Amino acid sequence: MERFHHHQGGATTSNATNFDLKCGKKRGSYNCGRCGLPKKGHVCNLTPTTTTTTAITSTPTTDSCNSARGSTIDHASHSHLRRALSFDEADDIRSGFHSDLDDADEAELGFDYPEIDPDASGCLPASCLWEILRRLPPAGILSAARVCKGWRETTRKIWKAAEVLRLTVPSRAQVGFVGSLLQKYSRLVTLSLRLESDLDSMLLACIAFSCPSLEVLEITKSQSSINRITGGELGRFVADKRCLKILKMEGCSSLGSFSLCSSSLGTLWLSDLRSLSKMAFNCPNLKEISLEFCRQENDSTDLVAMVDGMGRGCPRLQNIHISSFRLSHAVVLALTAAQLSELRMLSLVLGVDITDASVASIASSYPNLELLDLSGSSISDSGIGMICNVFPDSLSRLLLALCPNITSSGIQFATAELPLLELMDCGMTICDPNAQDSTSETGDHELSKQPNSKFHLIYQKLIIKHNHLKKLSLWGCSGLDALYLNCPQLEDLNLNSCKNLHPERLLLQCPSLRTVHASDCKELVVGAIRIQLDKAAAPEENLLSCKRLADGSKRIRVPPLINSQSSDNYTKRRRVGSHQCNILMS
Repeated sequence: MERFHHHQGGATTSNATNFDLKCGKKRGSYNCGRCGLPKKGHVCNLTPTTTTTTAITSTPTTDSCNSARGSTIDHASHSHLRRALSFDEADDIRSGFHSDLDDADEAELGFDYPEIDPDASGCLPASCLWEILRRLPPAGILSAARVCKGWRETTRKIWKAAEVLRLTVPSRAQVGFVGSLLQKYSRLVTLSLRLESDLDSMLLACIAFSCPSLEVLEITKSQSSINRITGGELGRFVADKRCLKILKMEGCSSLGSFSLCSSSLGTLWLSDLRSLSKMAFNCPNLKEISLEFCRQENDSTDLVAMVDGMGRGCPRLQNIHISSFRLSHAVVLALTAAQLSELRMLSLVLGVDITDASVASIASSYPNLELLDLSGSSISDSGIGMICNVFPDSLSRLLLALCPNITSSGIQFATAELPLLELMDCGMTICDPNAQDSTSETGDHELSKQPNSKFHLIYQKLIIKHNHLKKLSLWGCSGLDALYLNCPQLEDLNLNSCKNLHPERLLLQCPSLRTVHASDCKELVVGAIRIQLDKAAAPEENLLSCKRLADGSKRIRVPPLINSQSSDNYTKRRRVGSHQCNILMS
């Protein structure tokens, strides 16, 4: 007991020691841990404050004291999963991850604050101590646990109450240490792993054992790490986790084959798939699926059988994204034969053999699509005409990048006939065939194809007038030399690598424009964009602050002190008109 007291003299120390020995074990606090009033005859009316779902970012190391740190991981910067199904949002809510503590406060756990002795915890009520400690990073929580018994009990319950964990596993970390860390979270619901080491069945079994209530699992990896999970191991994991709703995994090149059976799984994202021999789905509640295959010509996956089994085993699919060089018209026919009545978003990327006939099949089977992504296909302006005839009242996002048979006429027709369109991607469509160094934003030079149409013009102009369009992407359109935009709601414009645009043939009437991407463009074009944006941001003249003389002969400007209402209106109009627009050059 002497080590807990300051030494002010030998007599003082001796008296304090004798006093502690006579008192024996100290009783609990006589005051309520919630409101601080005496417990005798007191019924507390205060309800327990909702416990925050703690979002902890921890990095295991060999030192247990430094096993966690509170640095925030940028999910968007580490994830390589394609976001075509949620292209419009910066952070998809459907993915189940909330990075801000304010969002986590919405989850009520009904937690009862522990009874803590105020004398042993700095005279703080339990609710106050809880709210302070739960905001600490993991390293701070470990340090707080060494202060006293009351704080140690509180930190122990904080570990148990956490529902969201973001974990970076370095290459030197051991599976046993990761398991001991996960066992602290008995209520863990969302787990996001960033792996710098290899992923094998041991780590997957550790997750299954340590997180019995897991609903969301996302596994991303670095370029140096390898995912060694096989199809059988993944199938057993999904079957055992009966609460799992969202599964996202990168680097699935070792699956070989898989069979997924789950009644709770609602979202499935798998990337880097390669040469799958067998795929079976029995997920009646699956609503979103994203399958990205490796970009290799020798892939032997039978996509027709895969889509056929997906249609039978997942009847409630709403969002489908498939990226593969083996996409063809036969795959589209298998998809239309599935008759998925709830399908709203369809993304078939890099399918060179997808033609206008495929568009006709999609339009006849799924007339209520809200997103259609046929990037990398061989559709032409005729296919765009079919899209406009079938989806004028539903389609809001259209992505047709890397489609060399599309001309500016087809793009103009789409914007004129689709009034609800908010996002359109036409990157690498209007290309200069004489260009030696065609730039592709995805980094795949083999995707640049020569147009099949004999009447494909080298230099074209594009005129777009749309009242609802918010995002327009024309990246890599080196065959575009004139651009006229009249889009009052446009916020994001991508003109990267539009090398042949002429500044005198560029007109932007977009007062809501916030971001313009203009890397690899001419300096004169960038200067013309900046001049037009500065003119659009200039405040309009306020005519409400002008009055005529008594004889009505002349207008004079009234000082703001005389007409306060006009001054307020002028301030508001100036604030609205003078927004900032960023021009990104890199």
